[in-house]
Amino acid sequence: MFIEVYITVGDMEEAKKISTSLLSKELIACANIFPISSMYVWKEEVVEDTEYVILAKSTDDKFEHINKEVKDLHSYELPCIVFWQLEGDRNYLSWVQSSINTG
Repeated sequence: MFIEVYITVGDMEEAKKISTSLLSKELIACANIFPISSMYVWKEEVVEDTEYVILAKSTDDKFEHINKEVKDLHSYELPCIVFWQLEGDRNYLSWVQSSINTG
């Protein structure tokens, strides 16, 4: 199953560091990075912050490796690392498959 992994980070530098690591280990085929405005409850306080999102394409069998790598590199105590199933153009998904380490 193809997946899109959604990861939030504190700044662009961290987003690039995590994305580069995942790409170099062939755990993801690509990463899109963009700024977002976030609001959430943390330690009983409402927080409003600017964060960055990484959207990464991969396969579900890589998620546990992705999750571990992100946690090892991430600055947050509790990072957001979630995924959902991805469907789309067969040629694009074939490229995703060929871009990740299948071993």
